Amino acid sequence: MPTTKEDLKKLTQLGKGSAKPARTLEVFPNHSGQNLEVELHCTEFTCRCPLTGQPDYAEILITYVPNKYVVESKSMKLYLETFREVGVFHEHLAVDIGNDFVKFVKPKKCEVEVIFNTRGGIAISARWKMGNKATNSEGFDDDETYFTKDDSGIIRAYVNGREEK
Repeated sequence: MPTTKEDLKKLTQLGKGSAKPARTLEVFPNHSGQNLEVELHCTEFTCRCPLTGQPDYAEILITYVPNKYVVESKSMKLYLETFREVGVFHEHLAVDIGNDFVKFVKPKKCEVEVIFNTRGGIAISARWKMGNKATNSEGFDDDETYFTKDDSGIIRAYVNGREEK
């Protein structure tokens, strides 16, 4: 199915030269059903060491199985740019990106891997995951449970990809 004008209605950053970095992600409808896995690969990520302020360079790999929505790539680029001057530990970055991605995109399954360049003789990679290998028709192991923490500190539980209230 081709992209329709309706699919584009809610996109505010794509095609706009004036779009600014923002800690939000825009989405468009997923037309694929269950047979799609998307991989986003950012090879030029920068942030800062939280103690020294020195720049840290990394590759970021986000792999996800969309549910109703697919992330729009320009909004992802602008989102990642918001970390450019932020001091953040590498492990915290993987968690922050993962939680934000789930908040905005609501995928069935998601993995965020941050692969930092060597600094001080040590290269650090960290991987955040939501969901496991798909085994049922909804894309989750039976009774699969995972947790995320939102911006206000509230921990949310999900079973088989659905938030438990």
